[in-house]
Amino acid sequence: MTTTPSRPSPRPSLGRRLVRRLLAGAALGAVLGAAVAQTAPVLLTDLQPVAAQSSAVTVSGRGEFGGMRFTVSQTRDLANQAISVSWTGGVPTTFAGTQFNTDFVQIMQCWGDDDGAVPGNPGPPRTQCQFGASPTTGRNTWPGNQADDTRQVSYSADPGSYGEDDKYGAGRPLGRGEVPFKSIDGTVVTGDTQNNQFFSYNTTNEIDFGRTGADGTGQEFFEAQTKEEAPHMGCGAPVRHPDGSVTGRSCWLVIVPQGHLDLDGQPYQDRTQVNAGSPVSSTNWRNRIAVELDFQPVGATCAMGAQEVDTTGSELVSDAMGSWQARLCGSGTVFGYTTVGDSEARGQLTDSGDGLVFTTLPVTGETKPADPIAYAPVALSAAVIGFNIERQPRSDAPADVKKRAGTRVGTLDLTPRLVAKLLTESYRNSPWGAVRTDYADGGSQLVAAKGYGWALHNPTGLLTDPEFIAYNKEFADLSVASNPSTDTDLITAFGHSDLARQVWSWVLADKQARQFLAGVPDEWGMRVNPFFSSNGDLNPSGYAFSADRDDFPKNDSWETIPPGSGAPDTQRQKMTDFHPYVDDLYTGALRTRRGDQLWKSNWDPLATPPVWKTPGPQVAGQRFMLTVTDAASAARFGLQTARLRNPAGEFTAPTQTALVAAADRAALVDGVRQIDPTAKAKGAYPLSMLVYGAARPAELPRAARTQYADLLRYAAGSGQQPGTSPGMLPAGYAPLPSGLRADAAKAATALETWKPAPGRTEPGTPQTGSGTSGGSGTSGGTTDGGAGDTGGGTAGGSIGGTGDGGAGAAGGSTGGAAPGGKPSASPTSAPAVGSPQAVPVAGGITPSDPGSALRFAVPIGAGLGLLAALGAPFAGGTRLPLRLPLPGGRSVTIPRPVVPARLRGLRLPGRSSRPPAG
Repeated sequence: MTTTPSRPSPRPSLGRRLVRRLLAGAALGAVLGAAVAQTAPVLLTDLQPVAAQSSAVTVSGRGEFGGMRFTVSQTRDLANQAISVSWTGGVPTTFAGTQFNTDFVQIMQCWGDDDGAVPGNPGPPRTQCQFGASPTTGRNTWPGNQADDTRQVSYSADPGSYGEDDKYGAGRPLGRGEVPFKSIDGTVVTGDTQNNQFFSYNTTNEIDFGRTGADGTGQEFFEAQTKEEAPHMGCGAPVRHPDGSVTGRSCWLVIVPQGHLDLDGQPYQDRTQVNAGSPVSSTNWRNRIAVELDFQPVGATCAMGAQEVDTTGSELVSDAMGSWQARLCGSGTVFGYTTVGDSEARGQLTDSGDGLVFTTLPVTGETKPADPIAYAPVALSAAVIGFNIERQPRSDAPADVKKRAGTRVGTLDLTPRLVAKLLTESYRNSPWGAVRTDYADGGSQLVAAKGYGWALHNPTGLLTDPEFIAYNKEFADLSVASNPSTDTDLITAFGHSDLARQVWSWVLADKQARQFLAGVPDEWGMRVNPFFSSNGDLNPSGYAFSADRDDFPKNDSWETIPPGSGAPDTQRQKMTDFHPYVDDLYTGALRTRRGDQLWKSNWDPLATPPVWKTPGPQVAGQRFMLTVTDAASAARFGLQTARLRNPAGEFTAPTQTALVAAADRAALVDGVRQIDPTAKAKGAYPLSMLVYGAARPAELPRAARTQYADLLRYAAGSGQQPGTSPGMLPAGYAPLPSGLRADAAKAATALETWKPAPGRTEPGTPQTGSGTSGGSGTSGGTTDGGAGDTGGGTAGGSIGGTGDGGAGAAGGSTGGAAPGGKPSASPTSAPAVGSPQAVPVAGGITPSDPGSALRFAVPIGAGLGLLAALGAPFAGGTRLPLRLPLPGGRSVTIPRPVVPARLRGLRLPGRSSRPPAG
């Protein structure tokens, strides 16, 4: 039963969510443009990041857990991210069969003020904690019994133990009640709380079972959620103080240890329950430990009326730009940022030239404009293979291995060929159901579907691949759940990106990987999935697969009804169902942290209409997830990252030292320093990537050039100080080496001081907008001088011209970026479950599209609005970007209008937060 003062509406469709964000962005742009500035601006160059002390907190347990110590890794400046909760002094966890029985830890997030119940440890009321959303179906493999993982409370004997729970229905022997949940909007859920409308098994961040090891220690990574992921708690909602400062609403991390006693305070052997019951029951709540969590404000916290200028581009700079934005509010300029695809960002640079873009590659070839482009290095990060793997010992594993069951694997070594096997869907269990076991005459044999004989003798997944075991020996004693298998592929982002190109370049640099793609089996006989063979004679499509690409395709056309699902033949699933894409790198990291394999593998014939449903995240202690993401997203969500074999033959992790080693060997490509994943650099991480701020000064007004130059100076200067406070460099980046910082400074100066050639005038007044996410740029000038106004440079960060003419007015200096740009969509404050940040896509006006085609934008936009209203062309599942034909054989690409998840709550001035992807 629920009392509902203001019940939240159901999650809108994708189309409605996109429209809402676009309208919200337009509205916010109008407000920002019309409002009066509240504070006097200060020089951006005077700003410094506020150095932060460590906000880690260690607290002691209480009652029977007084000997335990709990450490929370970060308690201030929080966004949607993972934080470590570790403990010592515990008693090893025991099990009743496969269920947790005694001595485990439960963790949850709560909202509200201190209820005063424990003067020595302030904390929230238990009715305001997000807990109790364990699965309602498929509990045969779940390690709880619905008494310890829900909000149910019941007592088997002494009424004196009921505490306050009698008012919730537990006031009789064997009676069951439920502790209500109260939302921040006042809605109170008093019954059937396991199916409440606010949070579910797919979206909750609660940790039902944290294991204590044989040495009395344990650790869990807890996902802190803001008001965007959990609007019913409101954490991080902006709170404006009388002095004009803005902070985020704080919340609580609550830890409830479970021990040897049941709810009546008696040893387990004297009780009728199988464990200690719900952590929100009165008796267990007495031992709760609360830690206050301070969140960064989610939303527009810069002074209203400040001028806003736009930046766009690569997702790789998103976390850094989010941090810098928060610190730069005081400059009087709000730097908007919109994440778009890498090629789309470069298309913006070449088509219109307005604004600053972030990119990792330079503009080259026919698309390179005649006027110079300024490039300033601003960030050093990397593509990574992030993983969340927990040990599941085989039945015949040694005793010492079994003692570590459920604990987290910390290291993983991968070769280019192993990554190629994962990306090409070449393991036997990847095309799910293509090879099945046929039982007959007392025996069994593998039977392959037509065209899948190649898979018969391939390993089922990583854990049965001799090559993988050779480099990761501990996995010889481990297993992985096989329904569905998750050691067969990598979670990858949909669309096109420079990051994908970097990964494939590293793969192709390895001779063994190239041979594998060409159809040569490895030493143990494993063969590539023919749909990914670079040998056209082997490829069923008749064409050779090219790994010289910037996406992660799913070429295999296999489709089937998953064995045992009971679904009708009309509901066949394809490879994109078995191994779905995520929208972006951020979401891949978030899903991997949650253990959400994404495949909707459960057929529900009773739904209206019948539908495939997700089984939810993997069971605690049995997670096995891998993803291609960026180092910042992996760090944000506490993922381990694989060591990759570089061309020098070393396995290297994406440490700051390894990233700098790669940057030190960067070579000039079209006048811009590029990290070559094929270079044999000792100690270098092969997938390191440099992000540049790129701008065309000839297209930018003087004021805009100054604003962008100031941004570049801050980003490459004070913004390179590592830390968690606004303005600092977040985890997942390495501070730029001094040489690259100098390049950026020169680029900023050259951008700011650029002058038009004789006879040309200054560009017009910049456009302002409400941009909310951004990108990266890397284009550079040629090394043979340049025609036009500014000569070509030969170093990263230089302003480079094109052509083979002589140097222009300011040759050889380095350049930055500038503002201007068009308004971009802003996020709404409503929950956006499952609508993550922009996908890196090949979009925008492509190089072959003439700039004059933009005059068709308004009628095309009106036409698209009508099509959307009629449900076309997306009724069949078509996704943006969408290329539309124009008169004269021309075309225009409508990019995918998705607001970056890190900035979902209009995170203009701070590191962004992310909605739950459920």
